Amino acid sequence: MLSLAQTTRVYLACGNTDLRKSIDGLAALVRHSFELDPFDHSLFVFCNRHADKLKILLWDHNGFWLFYRRLERGRFRWPRHDHGQAMQVTPRQLAWLLDGLDLQQRQAHREVTARTLL
Repeated sequence: MLSLAQTTRVYLACGNTDLRKSIDGLAALVRHSFELDPFDHSLFVFCNRHADKLKILLWDHNGFWLFYRRLERGRFRWPRHDHGQAMQVTPRQLAWLLDGLDLQQRQAHREVTARTLL
């Protein structure tokens, strides 16, 4: 099961990705196209052209995890702008996306931190 810790960085590959790529192909995309380190314990999320399938790449101390999700009905509300770029989102936003919601939930409660309380 995929567990999202609040400290986990999440990067979405905007646009679409050829999901025939395996772990090595996706890790190469992260390294060369996004100029990020695929070994830094971040989640890298990729979506296909029809926005009904996605893969999540994650490094864990001695190997990669590759999560795959296929929707039987519906589509992910995947960001299509900045094709070929990585977009950092919060674990909360990823959960929204996986639930079929937009990344921007205007009616969601804003995060409260010590700074915002003062």
